[in-house]
Amino acid sequence: MSTSSFPTSVVVFALITLPFCAPDTFKAAVYEHAVILPSETEIPVSQDDALILMNKNIDILETAIKQAAGQGAQIIVTPEDALYGWKFTRESIFPYLEDIPDPKVNWIPCQDPQRFGHSPVQKRLSCLAKSNSIYVVANIGDKKKCNARDSKCPSNGYYQYNTNVVYNSEGKLVARYHKYHLYSEPQFDAPDKPELVTFKTTFGTFVMDECFAFFDSY
Repeated sequence: MSTSSFPTSVVVFALITLPFCAPDTFKAAVYEHAVILPSETEIPVSQDDALILMNKNIDILETAIKQAAGQGAQIIVTPEDALYGWKFTRESIFPYLEDIPDPKVNWIPCQDPQRFGHSPVQKRLSCLAKSNSIYVVANIGDKKKCNARDSKCPSNGYYQYNTNVVYNSEGKLVARYHKYHLYSEPQFDAPDKPELVTFKTTFGTFVMDECFAFFDSY
């Protein structure tokens, strides 16, 4: 295992109080850390080994989430690629992916983790949001089965998406955004068209913008 080129001693943790429909405000946390990366290989690791690596990074995020909630933050935004890093092929990224359903299904992974198949990462992120009563924004990989008769269906039978997810303070999945503009990411596919994804909270409505988990509130 290795860490990213981002210095391991540097952690960015910002708490920002933003105006919303003055005089109301909300407190948001933005977090960055040096990601623990897998060993570089084009040979896929096992699903268990992929989960071990992701849990090491989630351990780091857990500390930040608890710290943010303890300082009164209502939402925390974590980095892109924070769970497993980058520099994958389509094949080598696959063990790190989970099937992320449409939020309309009304799902709390923390309470029913097997409802949509093997979802340990989604369960843990959901539980962190629920146990700390905070909205958690995270970046993970989604896989979607496709029909082999579909001319666009990749050879492994799955579309693979760089995906942002949001869990509310009860651990419920409330937003899923598939990244449209890919930058040197051969392991992922772009959706057929850009998505407009919004989610409502008790302190505002947010729009999920393209790339790197940027958000607008109104």
